[in-house]
Amino acid sequence: MIDDYSNRHYPFEGCFNFRDIGGYKNQDGKSVKKGLYFRTGRQDRMTERDLAQLLDLKISTQIDLRKPDEVLDQGKGPLVTMGANYINIAVIPEGGSDQLSKLVGDTGISGKRYLGYLEFGPTSWLRLFGILAEQENLPVVLHCTAGKDRTGVSTAFLLSVLGVSRDVIEADYLLTNLDTERQADFIERTVGYPEGYDRKSMIAAAGVPEDAMSDFLDGVESKWGSVIEYLEKIGVSREQMEKVRNNFLE
Repeated sequence: MIDDYSNRHYPFEGCFNFRDIGGYKNQDGKSVKKGLYFRTGRQDRMTERDLAQLLDLKISTQIDLRKPDEVLDQGKGPLVTMGANYINIAVIPEGGSDQLSKLVGDTGISGKRYLGYLEFGPTSWLRLFGILAEQENLPVVLHCTAGKDRTGVSTAFLLSVLGVSRDVIEADYLLTNLDTERQADFIERTVGYPEGYDRKSMIAAAGVPEDAMSDFLDGVESKWGSVIEYLEKIGVSREQMEKVRNNFLE
């Protein structure tokens, strides 16, 4: 489905799952512009070589989806020192992880868990599309800790608004699984695996299930009709979505 992974993936030494969504075609034949939206995990472990490459991307806005305690533990990363505007949008609020587990059960990473993100209210997505609708905020780096779950849902929402097919959205999500071995090896080399983990289980933890995004989108469509209808229902205006399309499509 996606045969240009090497062209969109940035194999930083100390940052993983960093890739550009540019180049995808939408259903009207338009392309997502390159160099405007990068999705990734935490950046606080980047090397000097990484930082030089990151600087070249000229990022205007860092959208951080982590909880405040994650930010406190890991730090904001280097983009703020490069002049990027830092915005924290906590998709899961403080105490939300326990609430999420009670709400959806101990499902691990799953479409059901992703649907649980929506139960925390519309604020995260309203803020996200408010940022993406303003051209002055681009290019953006959007991330959480691993760059796969909260980042994956947010990116699926954006690609849906841009008219990219569901097959491509699901395939983009699964590209995360192509960078898990590097991440596992980095963890072993720098801090060691957490207790109870070996290389195989660390690789699995860094990846995503094959059906999680498909199940999530099925759930959205079942309850609201489509991602677009969900976003409209929570207050993302058609005008905002059109501005986002104008910003990101060519």
